[in-house]
Amino acid sequence: MSDTIAAIATGNTVSAIGIIRVSGDIALTVSDNIFRTTCGTKLKNAENKRMYYGELIATKQGDGSSVWSSSETEEPSPCLVDLCLCTVSRAPNSYTGEDMVEFHCHGSPVVLAEVQKVLFSQCVRQALPGEFTKRAFLNGRMDLTQAEAVIDLIESETAVAAYNAAGQLRGKISLKMDSAYNRLVDIMAHFHVVIDYPDEDIDEFRLQNYLITLDEIKREFQQLIDTHERSKVLRNGIPTAIIGRPNTGKSSLLNALLGYDRAIVTDIAGTTRDTIEEKVLVGNVLLRLIDTAGLRKTSDHIEKFGVERAFAAISTAGLVILVLDGSEPLKSNDYDALRSIPQEIPKIAVVNKSDLPAALNSGELDEFGVEICTVSALSGEGLDSLENQIKSMFPGFDVIPSGELLTNTRQAEAISRAADSVSLAIDALRASVTPDATLTDLEAALTAIGEVTGRTVREDIINRIFERFCVGK
Repeated sequence: MSDTIAAIATGNTVSAIGIIRVSGDIALTVSDNIFRTTCGTKLKNAENKRMYYGELIATKQGDGSSVWSSSETEEPSPCLVDLCLCTVSRAPNSYTGEDMVEFHCHGSPVVLAEVQKVLFSQCVRQALPGEFTKRAFLNGRMDLTQAEAVIDLIESETAVAAYNAAGQLRGKISLKMDSAYNRLVDIMAHFHVVIDYPDEDIDEFRLQNYLITLDEIKREFQQLIDTHERSKVLRNGIPTAIIGRPNTGKSSLLNALLGYDRAIVTDIAGTTRDTIEEKVLVGNVLLRLIDTAGLRKTSDHIEKFGVERAFAAISTAGLVILVLDGSEPLKSNDYDALRSIPQEIPKIAVVNKSDLPAALNSGELDEFGVEICTVSALSGEGLDSLENQIKSMFPGFDVIPSGELLTNTRQAEAISRAADSVSLAIDALRASVTPDATLTDLEAALTAIGEVTGRTVREDIINRIFERFCVGK
């Protein structure tokens, strides 16, 4: 018998609906104790996955507290906690693979806490972070790639990331891994026959077919690995350094892009002394904006640290936005800032303060090969054009993935090891190495694939994975 667990699945804030989930061997029995359907049906006899309306009942003791009493002499009086909906999902066809009950209550944190208190007095314990999904994995309702896709879906900050996570939850990566696994097992089965029965040889035709299959598997693995870099940007955003000399309007531009005042804006040069980081969505492109200290030579030790951090942000950026003051001619600090941007990093020169008379000659920027956009961070004029330019610089984000992007570093590392092992097996076959040596490489590949899907992964890794989850999921 496994423990029966319960948790609030909708957070601890006021909302229209609050959901409490219960899963385990006695979920139906406990729920029948506290819920009375208006139609008179007991939950143990309820239709699977049908909503029932009823009363959620606690018991009131003499001191007014709402707890269940196990006393045979004292008859507790019922106390209505909420009028709500309830649904039953029986094992094995539930999210966790166990008997599950969900109460859809009014979204008061007080009500939800009261329901939990009643459940905990009925031999039900608080669920740990990710325990519902962990049970789904352990009970075979999903593999590890699908389980990890659950938290990716919850944490998605863009529609593109959500689509990709949903595709993986459906099993996009799992299907690729299972296909490779089964083909490797077929090859290994024949190699074991050759080892057990030395007279059974691998003819040249079959050997060539095996090499073709292994080459295909290696190529499929590499294609997945190649998507990992893009997926990291998809999840974490493009690090975007906003740079320029003091008082060009860097912080004003940051605030304008965010739509609220995040950075302090003053006329005093050197106000920004450290990097400020925020995320903003431009179309389907997630930018991790980094507002930096003004680039100039300074004797102020604190400001000097800020300038050093600005240069560090430039070196690791995926996009640099150089802010120039359009009401003044280009200055030496502007040219220094331009030269500080590595050639390979995408960059845009934002000529700010278009609301003031223009004094900057944009033709002087031509030699630097930089995109130019004119805006007024103060009025918002030109921001749409800036956003369109940014979107055009990252066209891949308009392609909606269906789960083929490998977002998980743990999975990418395991698939990389699998690819290396398959490569060694290919080299061994071409060098006519004995089958037992080739089997060692193929077994290593299978082990690595198993770490991706959860077939062979260690328990401590499993625990670490589900610790990322929120309680109730």
